Amino acid sequence: MTVANAKAVTPASVKPKRIVVKVIVYLALIFFAGLLLVPFYWMISSSLKIDRDVFSVPIQWFPRNPVWSNYADIWTRIPLLTFVMNSIRLTLIVTAMQLLTSSFAAYAFSKLDFIGKNILFLAYVGTIAVPWHVFMVPQFIMLRAMGLFNTHMAIIILQAFTALGVFLMKQFYDTIPNELNEAARIDGLSEYGIWRRIMLPLSKPALATLTIFTFVFVWNDFLGPRLYLTTPNLHTIQLGIRNFMGMHSSEFGLIMAVAVISLVPVLIVFLALQKFFVQGVATSGLKG
Repeated sequence: MTVANAKAVTPASVKPKRIVVKVIVYLALIFFAGLLLVPFYWMISSSLKIDRDVFSVPIQWFPRNPVWSNYADIWTRIPLLTFVMNSIRLTLIVTAMQLLTSSFAAYAFSKLDFIGKNILFLAYVGTIAVPWHVFMVPQFIMLRAMGLFNTHMAIIILQAFTALGVFLMKQFYDTIPNELNEAARIDGLSEYGIWRRIMLPLSKPALATLTIFTFVFVWNDFLGPRLYLTTPNLHTIQLGIRNFMGMHSSEFGLIMAVAVISLVPVLIVFLALQKFFVQGVATSGLKG
């Protein structure tokens, strides 16, 4: 009876302890998440202040008199609409190109057999470890010789292909049973048809993950546009912010306002694809 009673009592006594542990863990996670959000809140708060209140001591976490006009003035102080449209154009084109090229190449590496496939894949993925600064100068010389300097096409060509995207998509395609491909081939589908009708519909999580990675990288890219784009009408939002800071380094409220504006598209894309992003990370070889 004593042993039986001990077995009966033990689970009931352990359950409250587990609840307490979970509560502590969740509170800790909420606390650290709040710490990560503090800089973003300070940026938004500062965008609604006049310049002298941005770095006031003690810090004004809540603007006394919000200056909403900062968000209207920034559009007239610099050609912000031009910068935003340039960034949107480049980001959408590069993202679409990476989704196409990465998924297409990953299908070949994952589902087709050809001589030297593994060696070629390892060599291609190995380029991830090579910093862009190593081959930045040769690329610049090549694109300038092709007449693409100071054009958006230079940025598109450089970023339309990515080894990371191919690796991510291949890891996802490897989880799809080969029997689906074999059945499709028996039904008469070509490899292009299998890729379009079977692989792409099943790879939405991986495509969403790659979309977020590519969108964020291209939208926030500064060095590439800085190197290849010299005409102000071709500048992206990141170059526009840098130029504005150089001309108006003391107008902190306006600087924070344009920084908030530049953050909005990235936030929208991430929130829209968050569900697929989590699933894609868990199934594309990026975990652990």
